[in-house]
Amino acid sequence: MTVHRRPAALALLAAAALTTSCSGGSASPPPDAPDATIVATPQAPTVAITPAEGTSKVHPDKKVVVTAAGGALDNVTVEAEGEQLSGKFNADKTRWISKTPLKPSTRYRVSATAGATTATSTFTTAKPERALQVADVTPNRKGEKIGVGAPIIVTFNQPVTYKARIERALKVEAEKPVPGAWRWINDKVVIYRTAKYWPAHQTVTFNADITGIKAGKGLYGVKDYTADLQIGARQISKVDVRKHMMYVYRDGKRVQTMRISAGKGTTREYTTTSGVHLTMERGNPVRMISPGRKKGDPEYYDVMINHAVRISNSGEYVHAKDNVWAQGRQNVSHGCINARPDQAKWFYDTMQRGDVVEITGTDRELEWNNGWGFWQMPFSQWKKGSALTDATP
Repeated sequence: MTVHRRPAALALLAAAALTTSCSGGSASPPPDAPDATIVATPQAPTVAITPAEGTSKVHPDKKVVVTAAGGALDNVTVEAEGEQLSGKFNADKTRWISKTPLKPSTRYRVSATAGATTATSTFTTAKPERALQVADVTPNRKGEKIGVGAPIIVTFNQPVTYKARIERALKVEAEKPVPGAWRWINDKVVIYRTAKYWPAHQTVTFNADITGIKAGKGLYGVKDYTADLQIGARQISKVDVRKHMMYVYRDGKRVQTMRISAGKGTTREYTTTSGVHLTMERGNPVRMISPGRKKGDPEYYDVMINHAVRISNSGEYVHAKDNVWAQGRQNVSHGCINARPDQAKWFYDTMQRGDVVEITGTDRELEWNNGWGFWQMPFSQWKKGSALTDATP
């Protein structure tokens, strides 16, 4: 049998062809190129400010509101005359609202940033039809120390209609705090009194943060007020009209014993009032004229009295009188407490406005609104004169 053999070169070519054929037959066509990845550019947050740019005559009690959409606020500043207005963000920092009123007649600039976005607004507040200011605070003289019974009497220059708004802006802070309350006496005067006497030897700070607060129709606060009141020694005088004696205590220690003569009590006007008095002012001398009496009347008088310390508005003083025959023995005055001249001078020199003078022994009670007789009213009643109640919004 004859066997025909292919040449080796042909065998190799056939194998190569077979390998190529098998490989090509099982392979898939090359895949298409993948789709291009599309990356969205994040949209910058938008910021809105109220009042808007260029707004004028904005009411001072309006809020500055800044909001952001599409992102959080990073920073908000509201500035006028070198001072920044305080405000508060919400939980996710997409909203900022001012917390304090705006100043009247003032130009404000607002700047806010949220991510790459910055927004600004400049606006001006309106000039009020009427301007509210604190006209007086008593007692509050430079360098003055006041007594532990002292009130804080605040007088405004304009009648206040929205008393609760203004009262809420009146702050009293003490180093040794005690409860207290405001009472409106009229539309212009409000008085702060503590429930108990002030602790002695401390500083009490009073602030009236009334700028921008609406107090009535067209009436806005235009200026804040602050005062530091120095409470001095606890000086309390006790007067017993029946025993014709006066004892002065300072910080709990008796420092003076005085024989006195009080009102003779023949009429109501000549009867010394009983109750808690406060020292109000002093003069040396003080001219004293009998009220409602004319010359020729046996009870008429027009005299100059030395070292006189006022304790009511009905003409009562602690004063000097060379009347030693009656002092400690008999009540012969027209209602005042008179004492030996040297002791009266001592009392005059050491008194602080707001010191307590407690008088007992007569049937005429001091009225709560007679001078500084505020301690004659129970505190539970006193605080009912406040404009703030549990229901006040």
